[in-house]
Amino acid sequence: MIHKHAFEAMDRTFKDILKSVSLFGGKVVVFGGDFRKILLVVTNGSRHQIVNASLSSSYIWKYCKVLKLTKNMRLTLGSKDPNIEEIRLFAEWLLKIGERKLGGPNHGEVQIDIPHDILIKDSVDSTSALIEFVYPSILQNYKKKDFFQERVILAPKNEVVQEINDILLARFPGEHKEYLSSDSIDKSESVNEDFDPSLYLPDVLNGLKFSGCPNHQLILKVGVPIMLLRNIDQKNGLCNGTRLIVKSLGNRVIEVEVVLGSEIGKRHAIHRVTLNPTDKKFPFKFSRRRFPLSVCFSMTINKSQGQSLSRVGLFLRYPVFSHGQLYVELSSVTSRRGLKLLILDDERNTYDKTTNVVYKEIFLNL
Repeated sequence: MIHKHAFEAMDRTFKDILKSVSLFGGKVVVFGGDFRKILLVVTNGSRHQIVNASLSSSYIWKYCKVLKLTKNMRLTLGSKDPNIEEIRLFAEWLLKIGERKLGGPNHGEVQIDIPHDILIKDSVDSTSALIEFVYPSILQNYKKKDFFQERVILAPKNEVVQEINDILLARFPGEHKEYLSSDSIDKSESVNEDFDPSLYLPDVLNGLKFSGCPNHQLILKVGVPIMLLRNIDQKNGLCNGTRLIVKSLGNRVIEVEVVLGSEIGKRHAIHRVTLNPTDKKFPFKFSRRRFPLSVCFSMTINKSQGQSLSRVGLFLRYPVFSHGQLYVELSSVTSRRGLKLLILDDERNTYDKTTNVVYKEIFLNL
């Protein structure tokens, strides 16, 4: 997901430092990644622009030697009751999805059939059935230390993620605490004579929703799983995407405990930070001071990339819309038995087909 320009800039820097015309100054550089997964996010970018921004479209790529892994270690090591044949077939199915080998020829999008044994078929209350699969008996189990470690509900869009989080937060025991952001126009706008700050009162700013920036309101309860939205202290594991559990709710700080990674079990105090959205659709600079946290019973597919999860529920009220999203959803689970999909059609009925998006030209140079 890194732009090719970053690698090309590194190449030029190494050549300057080492006074060499060889690629990266003659140093050996190892790249790691999977082009089946989600590519670099280019804001409002076309399919061509996204593919062109990838490393495989750089002049560097022709000098690379591709080494392909042959064993799905996530499935092999993650399954508690390994069935070699089941693992092999599931791994092959995942690769076919990632490489657009299911559903027949297409130009990027194609409808594929999903096996019935991994579908949620409850037509009466399908959302509750999905929640019960991922978080069984949550009111009895939420105090267990490892309950939220490797289970999550994924969805392509924030709208669905927010809905699932609201449902589970309402079911969660205990009193909630509400935190509101402090929103203001950036001071640099004061030098702009054409800008009238009186048009943007606090109530207006509070209602703004920006890509990559949390909303004005945050509601939490003790014991709820949350996600960190900014890098705060990388040395101690407080990075963007780190999953945490709320331990206490203060007025100025929130005490949390890390539930995944090398720093698991460590407690930290999270304070408010100033966030500056970079969304270009608003004609002014804006600051939002807020706790960089969000509830994460559910999260978007993009946020889940790279994680290994033992219990995954995929809520596809809306189909995936970008290259590799379906592959990332399905390949994050450590066993077939820990996976369920809830697919809804236009009339909100359960369905057994979904859209797979793959830009096949990304594989041409591999």
